[in-house]
Amino acid sequence: MKRRRRTEILIQGDSALANKLAESIIDTYDYREIIAPQQGLTMVKMRESAKNSLFYMGEVLVTEAKAEIKNCIGIGIVVGVKDELARNLAIIDAAYKANLPETVVWEAELVEAERQIIQKRAKDQAKLFETKVDFQTMDV
Repeated sequence: MKRRRRTEILIQGDSALANKLAESIIDTYDYREIIAPQQGLTMVKMRESAKNSLFYMGEVLVTEAKAEIKNCIGIGIVVGVKDELARNLAIIDAAYKANLPETVVWEAELVEAERQIIQKRAKDQAKLFETKVDFQTMDV
């Protein structure tokens, strides 16, 4: 599973999954916290659709952490003040970079979490469509 997809699942899904995956690594392997979770600002780049040009929308507060497992460095960056999630993402990223055997088992859990996220989005979208106004039935 690619890093981007994995990170989106862990951020958008239940944070207990990231905690569970990171704890399974912490219990088994030695890890070193290179950068403890800390807050910072990063620029948000957006694409303007009319001219198809890039511009910087502004800054957003992020929490960043770095961890090392078996000489592999993992990075965790998340929007907002979420120290625990940033630390867990860094540990999970380092575990994938170190090709630890636990990462193979995680695939099924991540796919299941992704399926639940998609179902929740569809449910939320259906609720929004219920509130949609049909202007064709209005007489003006």
